[in-house]
Amino acid sequence: MKKFFMTLAILALALINVQASAQVQIDYGESKIYSQEDMDESIALIQEQFAKWQGCEMYNLRYAGDECNSAENVKWLNELIEARGYKDKCTDCIEFLSDFYVSKDAQKYGLTLNPDSEYKNWQWWLARTDKGEWELLTWGY
Repeated sequence: MKKFFMTLAILALALINVQASAQVQIDYGESKIYSQEDMDESIALIQEQFAKWQGCEMYNLRYAGDECNSAENVKWLNELIEARGYKDKCTDCIEFLSDFYVSKDAQKYGLTLNPDSEYKNWQWWLARTDKGEWELLTWGY
């Protein structure tokens, strides 16, 4: 029951974020591993994080493909998880790529990104434990 309410909360947040940034194009691509619900839960977390980046505008967000869920990437993300002191190991990972613009005045908001610049193929990595909830672990190049 708790998982049901958490899923509803995440989907509600996703709808709010999508409405707030309607210009963001979402590309789910094709996946034999993840459902659209899996991806929507991940997208909601990415959009929640990106919303904190004042002075930035995301153009698109796209699924990087099933090959991102490799044993090598799961191992890498588990190393991140361990370094942060978490106990549970991830069994799945998912990657999204985005393109966005950083405004001229973004630095006044404390961002360390280059002002008046576009970033392409910015990576967003999420992981979960055995069909648990996604966690946004890292982002960047």
